[in-house]
Formats: sequence, structure tokens, C-alpha cells
Amino acid sequence: QAGIPTELGTEKISRLLKQYAIPSIIAMSCSSLYNLVDSIYIGQFVGGYALAGLALTFPLMNLGTAFSSLIAVGASANIGIFLGKKDYPMAQKVLGNVVTLNFLIGILYMVGVLAFLDPILYFFGASDQTLPYAREYMVIILLANVITHIYFGLNSLLRSSGHPKKAMAATIVTVLLNAVLDPIFIFTLDMGIQGAAIATVLAQLCSLIWILKIFSNKKEVVHFDRGVFRLEPRIVKESFAIGLAPFLMNFVACFIVIAINKSLKIYGGDLSIGAYGIVNRIVFVF
Repeated sequence: QAGIPTELGTEKISRLLKQYAIPSIIAMSCSSLYNLVDSIYIGQFVGGYALAGLALTFPLMNLGTAFSSLIAVGASANIGIFLGKKDYPMAQKVLGNVVTLNFLIGILYMVGVLAFLDPILYFFGASDQTLPYAREYMVIILLANVITHIYFGLNSLLRSSGHPKKAMAATIVTVLLNAVLDPIFIFTLDMGIQGAAIATVLAQLCSLIWILKIFSNKKEVVHFDRGVFRLEPRIVKESFAIGLAPFLMNFVACFIVIAINKSLKIYGGDLSIGAYGIVNRIVFVF
């Protein structure tokens, strides 16, 4: 059958490491730059308090990433195991379960955070000056949270199902689109920090549509099919078991940022939070 990544079971390990690791490193580096782009445009066109508001959203963004990791990392490992066993029906069920889980968790996360957004942001270190900016940005991101979750989940599976270069390309396209759309929405359309959020979401949506098209191709060994979206307890359990470690790492990272932001609010003020946010973006590159 066309599209079966047979090289995973036949090629030398050293060659596979280069083939899969290098595109992953490039994709992650671009993803880090993608975070910097928002900061650059918001700092230049909206202002310092807006940049501080953006920094206050980092813990919520990290928490969203934590839930994405919980599903994506475990599912990626599982899909590799099933492909190695040549159990292609189960590999397809992993694909469908990733979409269903990300949809459900994305909706729950959106509803839960939106219901208490202002108290959460105040707890994170927001002031009356920075709260409006943080809220404006986060409301857009949360309303499109399902798109983000499914995009990250399927991008990870695209890499694991034998298409590391396509996964890399999807990330690069997202970064480039965001860089192009940011000034249009922030400056030209005068939408401020909301424009940055809309640009982010639209860039992810475009890449998600392309990934969905790839997985809809019946010639691919891992593709969408009838019945694959029904949750399988075994797949869910195994995915969560493997994904728990990266979930906890991201979860704890949220509280480190919260603690620093709360201290900076007391001893440095809002602009210090914005400055720390810039440093945090640069650290992501490393």
C-alpha cells in the first residue's frame, strides 16, 4: 500500500535520526521565532503595557500546550508502535482519537478558562492597566482553542506517520503566515493586540486545513476513515500514560512563570513583566 513509512523498520538508525530529528529541530526553532513575532509587532505598534499583557497570557498558553502534549506525545508514540506492528487499522484509530480528544479537551479548556478569565489573569499578576490587553488577546485565542489543539496534535502525528518534512513545512508555513498577517491586523486594520491573536489563529487554521487534506487522502496508510473517531479506552489510556510526563513539565512551568510575574508586579511593575516576557520568548529559541 502506498504511503507506508517502511523506512522506519528498515533504514539505519543514524540515518533515521537525521531524517526525523533535523526537520523537528527546524520546526521547533521556527515555532519559537513565531512566538517572538507577536512580541515584536505588539511592542512596536501597540506599546509596553500591551506587551506586559501578552506576557501575562504565557501561563495559560503553556497550560494549553500541556494538554496538547498530553495527547500528542503519547499518540505519536502509539502510532509508531502500531505502524511497526503493521496494525494499520489501530494506527488509523489513533489518528481519529487524537482529533476527538483534542476537540473535547479544547472545548472544556475554552469554557473553563473563559468563565474565570479576569480572576485568573489578576492571579497571574495583571493590573488594571494590563488586564484589558491580556483579556483581549486571550479571548480570541480561547475561542479558537480547538483549532490550536487539533493543529498541534495532527502535526505531531504527521511526523510520526512518516512525513517529518511535511510536518516541518506546516510549521514554517504557520510562522510565515503569522509574520505576514500580524502587521495587517495589528497596524493596517488597527485591531491592536486582538489583531495579533487573530493572525495567530488564521495562520494555524491554514496549516490545519492542509494537514487535514493530507490525512483525508485514502492512499496514505494513516488516514481518516469511518469509525476512527470513536474513543477507544485502550488508545486513550496508553496515550495519556506516555504523555503524562511532558504534560506535568509544561504544567509546572506555568507556575514558575506565575510566581515570577507576581513578584515582578510587586517589585518591578507592569513593564518589568513585559521585559521578562521578551526574555522568555528568546529563551524558547534555545
